[in-house]
Amino acid sequence: MPELLGSGDGVLREVERAYPDVDFAVRGNRITLTGDPDAVDAAAGAVAELRDVLGAGVPLTADVARESVRMLQGTAASPAAPPQERPAGVLSRSILSTRGRTIRPKTRGQADYVEAIERHTITFGIGPAGTGKTYLAMAQAVAALQGKRVNRIVLTRPAVEAGERLGFLPGSLSDKIDPYLRPLYDALHDMVDPESIPKLMESGTIEVAPLAYMRGRTLNDAFIILDEAQNTTREQMKMFLTRLGFGATMVVTGDITQVDLPGGTRSGLRAASEILRGVEDIAFCHLGAEDVVRHRLVSDIITAYAQDDESRGDRPSRPTGQRRRFDREES
Repeated sequence: MPELLGSGDGVLREVERAYPDVDFAVRGNRITLTGDPDAVDAAAGAVAELRDVLGAGVPLTADVARESVRMLQGTAASPAAPPQERPAGVLSRSILSTRGRTIRPKTRGQADYVEAIERHTITFGIGPAGTGKTYLAMAQAVAALQGKRVNRIVLTRPAVEAGERLGFLPGSLSDKIDPYLRPLYDALHDMVDPESIPKLMESGTIEVAPLAYMRGRTLNDAFIILDEAQNTTREQMKMFLTRLGFGATMVVTGDITQVDLPGGTRSGLRAASEILRGVEDIAFCHLGAEDVVRHRLVSDIITAYAQDDESRGDRPSRPTGQRRRFDREES
């Protein structure tokens, strides 16, 4: 019962918030619900589902409870829709067990994204910050490497500044590109023993490199992840996708609302989502604010910005980046 209620009764509070017409009373190992019969039935179903989630080995938190209830309420709101997998089945899926913890999808959208990666050769994960696009793709890559389904992991992203003008960075070439690739290193350190990473990178089993280094290569038996793909041009995206070799899997992640390309340059991710839609063995997964697994406020911030953009009727502003102006004299 303490695990079902959550730390500080946080799990129970999420259920109470979702069913305001139901009164919850806890005595010992018994939970009593009173109120409108239909609402009580729905709330009782949510509590039973949380018990199943706990029984499946998933630690219950307020976030897990919130997502479980959201799934159940979404299913109830669309009875004519195809039957959906229960929250216990979605949230108990294990992608990778590493360093004493298990990495699992935390929302239905994330579970669909993970399944798409498993079933398709190329998967596009498109969504706002915090939806686990890169993290889950990295977990799938490490799991594929451990399962010997691929021989190496290739991680890449375009070296494009996020609005700021960084100027000339000091140090070697590796020092200059490291800030752009740091998010990939961070995710990698969460899933692989940090002491083994230098050896894996030295042997070429794991490669982290800027997108420009991909030209002219063919990547066989590899799990390739392109991060921040919204900052690729149409030509760069085509170049990357045509690196695909035999036995390889590709995942492309990005957020089309956060493009840092110079003004007027069309995002390669947006172009690919239009050009390649409907191509066999290519999946497009769109994650939303409901799939954000960072602080609860991140989801609210994303939703607020999206509503503001819609109300103003204009596109999100994009930084102009570094530009040089050359004056040409006409003869």
